[in-house]
Amino acid sequence: MADATRLDALIVGAGFAGLYMLHKLRGMGFAARALDAASGVGGTWYWNRYPGARCDVESMFYCYQFDDGLSQEWEWTERYPAQSEILRYANHVADRFDLWPDIQLNTRVASAVYDETGAVWRVETDTGETFLASYCIMATGCLSAANRPDFEGLDDFEGRVFHTGHWPHEPVDFTGRRVGVIGTGSSAVQAIPEIARQASHVTVFQRTATYVIPANNRPLDAGEQRDIKARYPELRAAARKTFGGFAVPTGRESALSVSEEECRETLGRAWNQGGIGFLNSYIDFGIDEQANVRAQAFVRDKIREIVDDPETAEKLLPRHTIGCKRLSLGDDYYATYNRPNVELVPLGEEGIGRIAVDGLTAAGREFRFDDLVLATGFDAMTGALSRIDIRGRSGMALTKAWEAGPRMYLGLMSSGFPNLFAITGPGSPSVLSNMMPTIEHHVEWIAGCIGFLRENDIREIEPHLEAQESWVEHGNEVASRTLRYTCSSWYLGANVPGKPRVFMPYIGGMPSYMEKCAAVAAAGYEGFELTPA
Repeated sequence: MADATRLDALIVGAGFAGLYMLHKLRGMGFAARALDAASGVGGTWYWNRYPGARCDVESMFYCYQFDDGLSQEWEWTERYPAQSEILRYANHVADRFDLWPDIQLNTRVASAVYDETGAVWRVETDTGETFLASYCIMATGCLSAANRPDFEGLDDFEGRVFHTGHWPHEPVDFTGRRVGVIGTGSSAVQAIPEIARQASHVTVFQRTATYVIPANNRPLDAGEQRDIKARYPELRAAARKTFGGFAVPTGRESALSVSEEECRETLGRAWNQGGIGFLNSYIDFGIDEQANVRAQAFVRDKIREIVDDPETAEKLLPRHTIGCKRLSLGDDYYATYNRPNVELVPLGEEGIGRIAVDGLTAAGREFRFDDLVLATGFDAMTGALSRIDIRGRSGMALTKAWEAGPRMYLGLMSSGFPNLFAITGPGSPSVLSNMMPTIEHHVEWIAGCIGFLRENDIREIEPHLEAQESWVEHGNEVASRTLRYTCSSWYLGANVPGKPRVFMPYIGGMPSYMEKCAAVAAAGYEGFELTPA
């Protein structure tokens, strides 16, 4: 213990959640430090450097709101920000608020164990350091733990292997090379067109066809930026009233209340506009299967229009409910399959066969390539937490407490783990929302809570089990009324073998969620056990 570094709060992660949490706590006079395994800040945007990596939230709204000076001075260059620009923004924030002295990089947290006697978290790292902190705050991100499948023979492959969620920092040149890409989710949708422009041949292995809406990305002109910045307060206030905190207009009528022709005209305008607003065209795409079918049919017809070869087009047609899996944004994805150097291989129930030294077997065929790209996504929402040995009261492991699925009160804290907070944890809107204002909301709630504990000489806070279970039950009940609950997706953990099938984000919408969090705090942290010092 003599060699341990003592802090008021230890923050795990230096992405956008960790940066703002550090800034907020330092401003309140707390001794805080953020640790990150990466060699730079940015979290998800530090690791996701694959070709074409880009956010699917418009840049003018994928940014912090807590400081007007920051909002006014930063200039985005495109409608949807590229990974490199987002990373520059993260570094600018660290510079602007002088966060670097309390950020420790190249440091992976191995364990966090709660000492009940001292009411302190003992955190140990892979560098051999020990930290003692009254509060431990997990800013580990929802999409940060890469899901690397255990394909038979993967280690035998003699070519280059890349994962979209853990891409090399140096440029990767695919010129003249044969490339196999496994996966057709959001990362693949962005990467495949870029890889195909370089490679001699690209073979795409598709488990499930995906719905892709055009991003229609474009440069931002100075006048457009000035106009948005001048109206930031009203635009952001309006966004906070929407389901996901997006500055996207939402239709007010049912898709079934208009003729099929009118519905298609509306969807056509949304398609040409580009972006996630497509599914907001009508109020019932997420809850009514008949309404949803209209959106499905529209996208399938668009695929048939874009893809020249009818056989390939049919392979690309998604058959599931649109929106129950993450909706992908991308430009040129479907058109890429018109290139002579791109082949689509649908995978049957058997999936990928054995990977060999120079390729793999799948769909009853053998394929040869020089490089393999795993676009297999993430162990979402719980993956980063489960890779840390977290132990609460009586040595209970978090993985044990969550073996049937994650259980948190408001997505902020878990019973049996006092003074341990999570930013955008399971049970909060998180991945169903604009992550930036969602992060800010959680950071400000946690900071307010810790400030309350200090002012009232409270030693410990943790959720009552009853409050936690009631919130989990409520989240499941709300999710069951929506179409997102109807197919196997990473929202349910279905992309990771052996992971419990639980709908992890809260789907009741940002306004009602924020109202609930505010009410809990206003009632003296109702639903939480507060232990005086």
